[in-house]
Amino acid sequence: MQMFTVEGFPMLLDKVFAPFVKEKPICVMARAVLQRLLDPQQIDQLFARAARRQYTHELLFSTLADLLSRVILKQEPSVYAAYRSLEQQIPVSDQSIYNKLQHVELVVSAALVHESAQRVGPVIERLRAKLPPLVAGYHVRFLDGNHLAATEHRLTELRSTWAAPLPGIVLAVLDQERLTVTDVLLTEDGQAQERSLLQEIYPLVRKKDIWVADRNFCTLGLLWNIFCRGGFLVIRQHGNLQGTLLGKRQPKGRCETGSIYEQRLRLETEEGEVFEVRRITVELDEPTRDGDTELHILTNLPAQKVSAVKVAEIYRKRWTIEGLFFEAAQTLSCEIDTLCYPKAALFAFCLGLLVCNAVALLKAALRATHGEEVVQKKLSAYYLALEIRQTYAGMMVAIGPAYWEVFNTCSDTAMAQVLIEIAGHVSLQRFRKTPRGPKKPAAKRKPYKNGEHVSTARLIAERKSR
Repeated sequence: MQMFTVEGFPMLLDKVFAPFVKEKPICVMARAVLQRLLDPQQIDQLFARAARRQYTHELLFSTLADLLSRVILKQEPSVYAAYRSLEQQIPVSDQSIYNKLQHVELVVSAALVHESAQRVGPVIERLRAKLPPLVAGYHVRFLDGNHLAATEHRLTELRSTWAAPLPGIVLAVLDQERLTVTDVLLTEDGQAQERSLLQEIYPLVRKKDIWVADRNFCTLGLLWNIFCRGGFLVIRQHGNLQGTLLGKRQPKGRCETGSIYEQRLRLETEEGEVFEVRRITVELDEPTRDGDTELHILTNLPAQKVSAVKVAEIYRKRWTIEGLFFEAAQTLSCEIDTLCYPKAALFAFCLGLLVCNAVALLKAALRATHGEEVVQKKLSAYYLALEIRQTYAGMMVAIGPAYWEVFNTCSDTAMAQVLIEIAGHVSLQRFRKTPRGPKKPAAKRKPYKNGEHVSTARLIAERKSR
């Protein structure tokens, strides 16, 4: 088996990696990518650059990240279990681990995600596996928020209330072509509005960027700053955002969900700045879950380049980032309910997004080898994660940590070539999605009486007798 003939990879690795590349190539790819993103030297350097108050004494930040990543990847059931498995390698007590976790600064957590995208991006470029842009010549950025799930009532202050303890909010920016999370904005206040973080978005806007977001982010401040910085927007209009409609509404055709109309809308900021946008209206064939029969989408994209129908299609793609959050929740443990301190919970979630960026690189290698359509429509993230969890521990015993260090320093080109080589051994049939049929309407249930119970066996027997 010819493997790892790329410059910078010792031929000795052929014999070490070959059995796992043949039988479990997905697991080898995942471990190689995570080794690159969780390189201890790089992680500790990131901490030294980003941390403002926290410092390193005996416990390295890279050790903390490695420990928590085992929980996020579901290799260990809890932080304490992960500590027990690494106890001989960690020079501090379990309490010191928790103390360090609860003080991880938000700027460090955010930098962890940003730099992982910076390391993944060039390798995807070398793979030539970027997705086609939704609009030629523009860069689409999806913006969405996630309220972290409620934690357990472990802190003294939480034991006297039945209210759900919320550890924080994350706003994430997703690169449409690479499917990587490039930036996150964090707050520890679980009851804060997502809009309270929007001012931190302004410096991220670049010329030719198209920012796609739902109505929660539709504020005059964000629209005006995108407009002023040479960016473009595709954002659903919020009911509280009023303007002056100009001219008559013109029909522009249909999309998959309804009929499309267009009209100009004039907006004015509190400072008196006036600007105009296009208002694309979609009259829905079926109402939304909230009962809305129309959607109004605001954009400043030029009509001669981007039609109203295309704008509606771009807005529908915002589900890409919501799908990322759903995948992370289903396949990873990024929201650990025992981490009650907000900084610890947000650090865990950001580490989960780092793993999502690793998966984006893994999928890019599969797209480069097997084709975009197959990977996008038929590949199951659940079965990929299951394969990794089932094989990871045994592979790490068989292949010692020292052998993986070659992935820390190899060039982006060498990394891309190795990933393509391994991806050629992947049978996508093993990881195919299993789409379910249309949902049936829920059956009406009898009113519940306190203490009532039924025998499942008797109900089945009655069904058979009929």
